[in-house]
Amino acid sequence: MSRLLLRLLAGQLTRSKAQLQWLRSAPRRSIIDLSYSAHLMDFQRSSIPSSMKKLVATKLSQNFREAVSLQTVPVPTPGDGDLLIRNRYVGINASDINYSAGRYDRSVTPPFDVGFEGVGEVVGLGLSASSRFTVGDTVAYMSPGAFAEYTVISAKNAVPVPSARPELLALLVSGATAHIALHQLGELKQGETVLVTAAAGGTGQFAVQFAKMAGCHVVGTCSSEDKVEFLKTLGCDRPINYKMEDLAATLRREYPRGVDVVYESVGGSVFDLAVNSLATRGRLLVIGFISGYQSASGVQPVRGSTIPAKLLQKSASVRGFFLNHFLSDYSSSLRSMVELLTAGRLVCKVDGGERDVGGRFLGLDSVYRAVEFMYAGNNLGKVVVELQNNSKL
Repeated sequence: MSRLLLRLLAGQLTRSKAQLQWLRSAPRRSIIDLSYSAHLMDFQRSSIPSSMKKLVATKLSQNFREAVSLQTVPVPTPGDGDLLIRNRYVGINASDINYSAGRYDRSVTPPFDVGFEGVGEVVGLGLSASSRFTVGDTVAYMSPGAFAEYTVISAKNAVPVPSARPELLALLVSGATAHIALHQLGELKQGETVLVTAAAGGTGQFAVQFAKMAGCHVVGTCSSEDKVEFLKTLGCDRPINYKMEDLAATLRREYPRGVDVVYESVGGSVFDLAVNSLATRGRLLVIGFISGYQSASGVQPVRGSTIPAKLLQKSASVRGFFLNHFLSDYSSSLRSMVELLTAGRLVCKVDGGERDVGGRFLGLDSVYRAVEFMYAGNNLGKVVVELQNNSKL
């Protein structure tokens, strides 16, 4: 082989090694290069802004207005397996206050994002996420940080939906809580009596319907005549407006044997009443205690010293339910509820603030009003906030 050819081969090898070294040292991009195709950036052909608004917990407090501030921050960039969602609706939960107070995870310190659920459109995505989603898809999700104009979520947490309907938000936490709790812990049997507290609220409305589907007689508590009428439309057999009727006396008089299952979300004296109202082998499901969330301790006192004796006398039980401990059941539960909703067999009542003195809940700044509206007991169904549908989002 000639010396000239050897020099040429040696030069080529040197260049190849240099190119390989450059490839190894070049920064790795975790998202699709959106520069070559406008439709991969934003399906509405309007540019994604450089900044956005979101709610951030800046201190730990059960006072939501005190704990959370509205901030302007850069729009986040999705990672390899992530989606960038332009939120259209976000859901309000009683647990938003517990989260801002730091009660769920003591290791979390401010500042941190708030809000659990949203529905909107995909406007950007990572390379791995593009195998399942594309820009323009509509998804619903349950993930921290929903109280924002744009949210980055893992594609694994996204649920494809036909359109950005606020009713879908009602299923993600409120509906799933009722569906899984009643199926896994309630052990419902046809002909049993089920008591649902706060029955016209976000999760109570589903507990009423799922108990009826199981062939049960349903008693539902509420705080107004409007809610009584709403519960009747859901098939509730005995709505009780506790502001007009003595709840304890009504239960003793009309259900002297007691109730077989209680779906309880109020806490305090209502919890005590629920324990006293259990039938033999009754099951009390604790899915929350909203009456105490705004207090410093987060709970209202109960007559705990007498509970063991009362449960023993009736072979009854108290069972706690926290959705995060049942995530293995979440996907199948959501599919079942979507099928029921599509078939017209499930009502998802949402409350967008039409009856609030400040008007409908529009924009992130109205999340404060929406939380207060719910805690005042004014909501009929699931409370949702709409984020204005315009190109500035």
